[in-house]
Amino acid sequence: MSEFKVKRCRPIRMELRVPGDKSISHRSIMMAALANGPCEIQGFLPSEDCLSTVNAFRAMGVQIEELDATKWGPTHLRVHGCRGEFRSPDGDIDCGNSGTTMRLLSGILAGQKEGFRARLTGDASLTKRPMRRIIEPLARMGANIRAEGPGDTAPLVIEGARLQPIDYQSPVASAQVKSAILLASLFTTGKTTVTEPVQSRDHTERMLQYFQVKTLRQENHLSIWGGQTLESRDFEVPGDMSSAAFWVVAAAAMPGAHLRVDNVGLNQSRTGLLKILIRMGAQITEVIDHSRCGEPVGRIEVHGGRLRGTTIEGADIPNVIDEIPVIAVAGALAEGKTTIRDAKELRVKESDRIATVTHSLRLMGAEVEEFFDGMEIQGGAHLKGARIDSHGDHRIAMAFAIAGLHAEGETVITGTECIRTSYPGFEDRIREVMAAKNKDNHTPVIKSLNPATERES
Repeated sequence: MSEFKVKRCRPIRMELRVPGDKSISHRSIMMAALANGPCEIQGFLPSEDCLSTVNAFRAMGVQIEELDATKWGPTHLRVHGCRGEFRSPDGDIDCGNSGTTMRLLSGILAGQKEGFRARLTGDASLTKRPMRRIIEPLARMGANIRAEGPGDTAPLVIEGARLQPIDYQSPVASAQVKSAILLASLFTTGKTTVTEPVQSRDHTERMLQYFQVKTLRQENHLSIWGGQTLESRDFEVPGDMSSAAFWVVAAAAMPGAHLRVDNVGLNQSRTGLLKILIRMGAQITEVIDHSRCGEPVGRIEVHGGRLRGTTIEGADIPNVIDEIPVIAVAGALAEGKTTIRDAKELRVKESDRIATVTHSLRLMGAEVEEFFDGMEIQGGAHLKGARIDSHGDHRIAMAFAIAGLHAEGETVITGTECIRTSYPGFEDRIREVMAAKNKDNHTPVIKSLNPATERES
């Protein structure tokens, strides 16, 4: 099991680009495979999760060329679209740790022709995560899908079937559930509508529109017409807001710090973290420079200062669900109380993030009360170094590395190999931040911290 050590750093000054957006990278491969010709994808995130999606489609006969790569993996791909017609894989499709791969792929494969068969499996963490949330609506559409694990968990066996459109009232605001249904609906005739209690991230519908698929949104109702074919188009993936989040929190809670993140996706369904930090008193500006492939892209600038506690609940949650661990760290560094509620979804992520965050913050000296759907953090304590077990969860590992930059003494993060599932190169960035000092003993500007620029020598 790998580990790395983090120590308090001086006020950071960084200009950086984060690697490609993980959610969009997954979807770019899927959309391109559904398209009617070749599509080039630039800015692809070469993380283990996203490569699981690449390998899944290769296993089903999709030709995917690597046009450019870094030491972490391919960043420029050409996908030869198959109009959504795939062959049965010879063996199991290994989704690794990627819930996005398994859930969205299930929607696509449910509509394959009769005779198609695939078995989707994954690592120990993924095979414990809930799949009923996609099985139930897909089964209503006529999908032949079953879970072999206990309590409707993976492995999932999917056989091709003729699907019917549905009108689905989703009990949860989940981009993965919505996306699985939307992708399955392409193989129907007629209109499918998904209604969410609160609008979740909208990358799938934006990308479908970019690939010339007609959709219609009316408040929290999203409709799509089956039988449409995606038009092949080249695609460029923006920087990942969820990866930028760690550096934004690191700087926002550090008086004297200055951070600029360029070429980052600023989709409003992904910038909830910025709004919450601004409520906490953070000095943050965001500027949309342009729209690229249907996604707004721009820059974020942060000037560090003192944060104050806030309440995060209700409509806040769906669009910051991945950022809650690092938001909790911000709460521990803030003055006053930070309360997080309505986030029970965190119990079934790569780890039980509510329990893991609560325990880890306590190890570092914070006062935290755990709830079934969140936590209450009493800020203002001086964090101290501790040994933190990531529990194989990449967001836990990275969030507490950021906490370590603010803590007295040494923080040791264990199980850090999981970070490669979403942010290859993160550990190198942490080490550069800790090591960077000029002759005046201040941290100089560190530029272009982007794994996409780091080529194998």
